[in-house]
Amino acid sequence: MSWTASERFEARPAPGGLALVQELVNTHATGGGGVDLLADPVTAEQWAQAAADQWAAVHGLQPPTLSLTPAGLRSLRELRDELHTMLDVPPDQRLSGPLQVDSVVPRADAQLGSDAQGRVMMIPRGTGADWLVSAVWSEILIAQLDSTWKRVKLCREQGCRSAFYDASRNSSAVWHNVRTCGNIANLRASRARRRSAD
Repeated sequence: MSWTASERFEARPAPGGLALVQELVNTHATGGGGVDLLADPVTAEQWAQAAADQWAAVHGLQPPTLSLTPAGLRSLRELRDELHTMLDVPPDQRLSGPLQVDSVVPRADAQLGSDAQGRVMMIPRGTGADWLVSAVWSEILIAQLDSTWKRVKLCREQGCRSAFYDASRNSSAVWHNVRTCGNIANLRASRARRRSAD
């Protein structure tokens, strides 16, 4: 099993279940002619089930059987747009710390569970898209608490904008793939310098 949407971009996957967040963002259409994986119900349901299976496997859980209603598909598209907006904020400008209770908007339903050793886990609740939305928000919460959220970024190349996990030591990566998007940006900058020198 794999994170199919992110593999299309050859993007480094985030660790553990956080890759689900990246995966949802990367369902968008690619500049190279790749389709929007949430554009039609059949493709969206296939993607959603594969993503749920992969997430469950990462956590050692039984995957749910997902079917998407039109409203559920709409909510996944809306969440993808919201995540894109969230990740568009530079990591050093993302807010952290305690929330103001009056500004909190309910997003999903999850359950806390623990094993015999007292390890606690957040378990998504709901069916269809609600389950997937719950899993995504749960992973964001965990990532914000363990500071891995700042390493989930959008590629700086405007024709790409895929989500990737920045594993660099100083968290300074700006392209999901230096060979592709990095080379495009460097070539563009080189041409601009030549034009300005003429």
